[in-house]
Amino acid sequence: MIVLTLYSRPDCHLCEVMAGQLEPLLRGRAELRVVDISGNLELKRRYGLRIPVLAGAGEELCHYRLDRDRVESYLAGASRS
Repeated sequence: MIVLTLYSRPDCHLCEVMAGQLEPLLRGRAELRVVDISGNLELKRRYGLRIPVLAGAGEELCHYRLDRDRVESYLAGASRS
């Protein structure tokens, strides 16, 4: 199963919006793992205010807003691997 990671933090409206948009897009195709960056200094330094950030296999797919085309392309490529 493909796993995508959503870097987020509590009370982040954009994070909630992206997670909501991803749910129907990923259903049955990939698992979404949500990581709260607020308790991890390294992740806070890396992403800071640039969240939400969606990543797959270490590759950043989008941030702030969902790039549906980029995610679709990633899923298509990952499913062929």
